[in-house]
Amino acid sequence: MKKILIANRGEIAVRVIRACRDMGIATVAVYSECDRAALHVRMADEAYPVGPNAPRESYLRIDTIIDVARRAGADAVHPGYGFLAENEDFAAACAEAGLTFIGPSPEAITLMGSKTGARQVAIKAGVPVVPGTEEPLGDDVSDDEVLKVAERIGYPLMLKAVAGGGGKGMRMVATPADLPSALRAARSEAGSAFGDSAVYLERRILAPRHIEVQLLADHFGTVVPFVERECSIQRRHQKVVEESPSLAVSPELRKQMTAAAAAVATAAGYTNAGTIEFLLDEDGSFYFLEMNTRLQVEHPITEQVTGVDLVQWQIRIARGERLTLDPAVAIEPRGHAVECRIYAEDPDTGFMPSPGRVHGLRVPHGPGVRDDSGLYEGGEVPIYYDPMISKLITWAADRPSALARMKRALAEYQVRGIKTTIPFFQWILDDEDFIAGRFDTTFIDRKLGARNGQPLVAIDDEHAVLGAIAVAIRQLSVAATAPAGAAEAPSRWRQSARADALR
Repeated sequence: MKKILIANRGEIAVRVIRACRDMGIATVAVYSECDRAALHVRMADEAYPVGPNAPRESYLRIDTIIDVARRAGADAVHPGYGFLAENEDFAAACAEAGLTFIGPSPEAITLMGSKTGARQVAIKAGVPVVPGTEEPLGDDVSDDEVLKVAERIGYPLMLKAVAGGGGKGMRMVATPADLPSALRAARSEAGSAFGDSAVYLERRILAPRHIEVQLLADHFGTVVPFVERECSIQRRHQKVVEESPSLAVSPELRKQMTAAAAAVATAAGYTNAGTIEFLLDEDGSFYFLEMNTRLQVEHPITEQVTGVDLVQWQIRIARGERLTLDPAVAIEPRGHAVECRIYAEDPDTGFMPSPGRVHGLRVPHGPGVRDDSGLYEGGEVPIYYDPMISKLITWAADRPSALARMKRALAEYQVRGIKTTIPFFQWILDDEDFIAGRFDTTFIDRKLGARNGQPLVAIDDEHAVLGAIAVAIRQLSVAATAPAGAAEAPSRWRQSARADALR
């Protein structure tokens, strides 16, 4: 394997490029029009355009990406996560073109990419699943039929899209009266997001923790699971803070969960990197939730507590190497790691996206601090893609030290020109319940609800303050010098500020 095309953008493309560079492998980047000057384009050995800004016309164009790989002379493709990472047609197209797909087989993606199919695999492997439906509920299944099924499962329950992830096509249903409207909304959202409107039902476990197990599997039948990740801090079903290990998982429970994860992967004939997600009940019972057939966003915290480069192992497995990692060592955490997903969003306006140009950037450094980012000063955060701009990771010998290090790193992190969720994470890390580990998947919603709309931060951008002062001074100056009745001259500062806000 001499040259790898990275079929992605942003921080994950940068992460893969760095792993390739460490291994002496050449890299090929792809980019849409607005990503022409992106960091992953600058870092790669070669870069090729793949179309307009809209993902469906660029990063999701299988034919275009395969053509670029051929023209560039690449012999392998790394999909990263998102976009085409869990697309069985893309994995198959790579194989047909003679390219090594750095991920699982198309068959495994198809099998485990279906939430209902994955549940059936878990059941056959003897792993407990949340009570629910084992078959997809497509548009041909009537509301009355779904209501009958829901009665057997019991309320409250969750409606979930069979395909995809990220909380899309998901609705909580408390009573039978809520089901028809929730069903329509979930099917519509799933159809728009994944091209598949089928859903399934699952009993809602009240106040669970979301625990996941990263694993690697080679082509010789070896599966190595790793120490668990705690992913319960979620907003709108999307993880925002992750850590490893979990305070809620004892060494004995860890052995049970990692063994269950390995059993599911083995039953699926899975290879390469993947993640088994579980729900952990308050009584210590755990249930299979789903499998992510790709590298996870939060993989760095596993790397920090194990010392294993997961991306390099993805590449090594794809080129036919055997796993040489000791499974007993892989589930033993070395210290504690925490990750905050930093988004270009304004937490004081309902987390609205905040695209625009980055006028200033100061990234935290120091012992135990890692920043996986696709950002640079002067770069642009476009409106067309997921607004996550970086992942800030800290490691220390224990959880209190890792959290203290994260607080220090967040205080050092400065991004000018756009709003970010840094103040949001500072608020979370100061919360007594979070510090004590008293949380579940409802934590963020409950805490934000208790604030009653109170801003997380009054003014967190000193440049905004200085700008407001400059405008006020100019207005006073214009008013004092303009002839009576004259209209105020246009303010170039205000025009510039508005232009930045609209970018």
